[in-house]
Amino acid sequence: MKFKIVYDKPGRIRFRCGAYAFEKELESAVQKAVLDCAFASEAEVHSENGGILVYYQKGHRSDIVQIIAGLNPRKLTPTPESSGTEQIDTDFKKDLVKLVAKHFLCKALLPTPIGNCIVFFKGIRYLWRAVDALGQGHLNVDVLDGASVTACLIQKNYKTAGTIMFMLSISSLLEDYTRARTRAALTDSLAIKANQVWRVTEDGDVLVSMKQLKIGDEIRVRTGSIIPVDGTITDGEATINESSMTGEPLSVMKSKDASVFAGTVIDEGSIVIRVRAMSSDTKLQKIIELIDHSENLKAGVQSKAERLADRIVPFSFLGFGLTLLLTRNITKAVSILMVDYSCAIKLSTPIAVISAIREASDADITVKGGKYLEAFAQADTIVFDKTGTLTNAQPVLERVISFDETRSEEEVLKIAACLEEHFPHSVARAIVKGASDKNLFHEEEHADVQYIVAHGIATILHGERAIIGSKHFVSEDEGIVITPEQQAEINEKAGACSVVYLAVGKQLTGALCISDPPRVEAKEAVELLKAAGIQNIVMLTGDSERAAKVTAEKLGITTYCAQVLPEDKHSYVERLKAEGKHVIMVGDGINDAPALTRADIGIAIGANVSVAMSDASDIAQEAADITLRGASLTELATLRALSERLMHRINRNYRFIIAFNSALLLSGLCGFLSPSASAFLHNASTMMICAKSMTPLMDQRKEEQQRA
Repeated sequence: MKFKIVYDKPGRIRFRCGAYAFEKELESAVQKAVLDCAFASEAEVHSENGGILVYYQKGHRSDIVQIIAGLNPRKLTPTPESSGTEQIDTDFKKDLVKLVAKHFLCKALLPTPIGNCIVFFKGIRYLWRAVDALGQGHLNVDVLDGASVTACLIQKNYKTAGTIMFMLSISSLLEDYTRARTRAALTDSLAIKANQVWRVTEDGDVLVSMKQLKIGDEIRVRTGSIIPVDGTITDGEATINESSMTGEPLSVMKSKDASVFAGTVIDEGSIVIRVRAMSSDTKLQKIIELIDHSENLKAGVQSKAERLADRIVPFSFLGFGLTLLLTRNITKAVSILMVDYSCAIKLSTPIAVISAIREASDADITVKGGKYLEAFAQADTIVFDKTGTLTNAQPVLERVISFDETRSEEEVLKIAACLEEHFPHSVARAIVKGASDKNLFHEEEHADVQYIVAHGIATILHGERAIIGSKHFVSEDEGIVITPEQQAEINEKAGACSVVYLAVGKQLTGALCISDPPRVEAKEAVELLKAAGIQNIVMLTGDSERAAKVTAEKLGITTYCAQVLPEDKHSYVERLKAEGKHVIMVGDGINDAPALTRADIGIAIGANVSVAMSDASDIAQEAADITLRGASLTELATLRALSERLMHRINRNYRFIIAFNSALLLSGLCGFLSPSASAFLHNASTMMICAKSMTPLMDQRKEEQQRA
C-alpha cells in the first residue's frame, strides 16, 4: 500500500495513505494486521484520510514500515465492531420488523377464533405479572398493565387487548434497545487498559507490551497503578483497593502468596505478581453494573420519577372505579384504565438519563452514574488542581541546578530521571523527557523506590539514601539543610517555575526547575464555566505562591491556594460543602484522590492534551465520578450544558405527560375515545416521548443557538 510518513519519532510513527486507501469497514482489519506484528504495541486507524498511527518497540521502525507497505486492502476482510453497537442496531431492527410483521400478519391471515385464542394466552402473561407484583406488595405499572389487558379480555374485546399488548411490547423493546446500546457504547470508554507493564527478568525490570505477556511471567506493579492481571504475589507487599471487585471501600494489605485480581489498584507499596490469568473485564463489568443497577448512582430526579410513577398507579384504579360507579359504563371505565401517567414517566426519565450518559461518552466524557449529571447541573463551585489539570499536561524541564561539586548538572538530571520514571505524574514525565532530550541514558543503579504520596520519592543509591520531591518533603520531613545561599540561587534561576529538590546522602544535590504553562484551552474553559453560571472557581496547588499566582492571573482565577497538601485539598472541599456549596473537583494525580472522593462530583482528567494515550493516574480515575478522556477542559462547559439540557428535557417530559394523558382521561370520561383508541394514543405518546428522549441534547442546543 502506498503511503507517506507525516510523523516519525522513535517508538511512534504516523502514515498517511490517502482518503481512498481503504474503506471505513476495513479500519479494524487494518488495525489488526498491524497489531499482529510482535513489535507493534498500539495502532490507530482512520479511513477518512487513510491515517495509520503506530506505537512500536524502538529499533523496529523498518519492520513497521515494511508491514504498512505490504498491506493490501483488497485482501482484508471487515471485522465486527468490538463494541457490538452495530450488532445491537441490527438485532433491534430485526426484532422490531419481526414484531410488527407478526402482529399484522396474524390479524390478516389467522381466523378470528384462533387469533382471539392467541391474544387470550398472551394476556395471561400480563395477568400473571400483575398477580406476582401484588403478591410482593407492589401496586405498580405491571398491575395496571395486567388490569387493562384483563378488563378487555373479560369484555371479549380481543382487538383492543391485542393492540395494548402490541404497544407494550414495542415500548419494552425500545427500552431494552436503548439500555443495550448504551452499555455497548460505554464498554470501551469505561475500560482502563494497561498497554505496557514492567516484566521482571534476570537482567532487571523491562517495559513490555501487554501482548508479550504470558501466563507464568512475573510483573512489577507500584503505587498508584492498576493491576492488569489476575495472579499471585511472589515478592513485596502493598495495600490494595479492591472496591472494583468487592465493593469494600477500605484497602487491604497483601503480601507474598496472596492472590490479586485485575482491576484493583495499589494504594501504597510495590509487588511482583506471577500472572495467572490476563483480564481487563473485572473493573469494566463492575462499573457497567453500577450504571445499570445501582440505586445509589441514579439521578435523584430519576429515582423521584420512578417513585412518582408507582404512586400514581392507585389513582388510575380509583378513576376506573369512580367512572364505573358514576356512569355504569364499563367501556368508559376501561378507557380510563387504558391511560396512566406512570408508564411514560417511568420509562422516559431513565432513557433520557442513560442517553445523556451515552452522549457524554461520545464526547469523550465518562460519567459513572446519572446522579452526577444532575449534580453537575446544580453545581455552583468548581475546584481545580493546578499541575496537569489547569496547566499544560506536559511540563517542560527548564533548568537543572547542581549543588554537588562531584556531580555535574547532567549527573543530577540522570539521577532524577532514574527515580522519577517509575511513577505516572506529569512532573515526573517532564524530568524523564528532559533527560531523554539531552541523550542522557540512565541505568537502574538504585534499590526499590518508594513513592510517598504528595511528597516525593525515596530509595537507596550506591548505599546512600536518595530522595526527590518538594521542598517541604526534602527540608522538613527529611531534615536536609538548604542554605540561604542555595535557596537564593534557586529563587533567582527558577523564577515562576516549580522546583523539585534532589538530595543524596543527607546533602542537597541539586534542584530541577519545571515550567508548567497553562493549557491552551484553560482560559477559555474558565470563561465558559463562568458564562454557564459557575462563578466560584478555585485553584489548589502544591506549588509555590509565586507559581500559583502567575498561573491564576493568566487564567482569570481570583481564588487560589498554594503549597497545599492532599489533606488540605480534602479539608478545603469539605469546608465548601459545609458552607452549602455544590462542589466539582477536577484533578489528575494520585494526590488529588482524597479530594475527589469528598466532592459532590470528582472529575479525573487525562494528563496529556495532545496525546490521548496519557491519562490520569489510576487512583484518580478510580476515585472520580467523571473522566474527561479527551483531556480538553472546555468539555467541562459541554458537560454543564448537557446536564442542564437533560434536566430541562426531564421537566418538559413531565409537563407533556401530565397534560396529554389528562386530556386522554377527560376524553375517555366524556366518551369521545374508545378503550382501543385510548390505549393506542397513550402507548403511542409513551413511545414518542421515549424516542424523543433518545435524541442528542447538544445538537438541539446548537440548533437553538443558530436560530437565536
